[in-house]
Amino acid sequence: MAEHVQVHIRDESIRLGQFLKLADFIDNGSDAKWVLMQGTVEVNGELETRRGRQLTVGDVVTFEGRSAVVTQG
Repeated sequence: MAEHVQVHIRDESIRLGQFLKLADFIDNGSDAKWVLMQGTVEVNGELETRRGRQLTVGDVVTFEGRSAVVTQG
């Protein structure tokens, strides 16, 4: 399995829609709703469709075979 890319956030949490853009999984924020509706995003190994889902340090987001972990910094 490939390593997770570390994506640093400034605050304690971040919304999934924002994280997808920050991790370069999508080009712009408006794409988040569409990719989440398609059922192609997992958070910690479970399908997630809520753009507003709060992610915290240690959460792993997977999209199209790529994974990114939320880190503080």
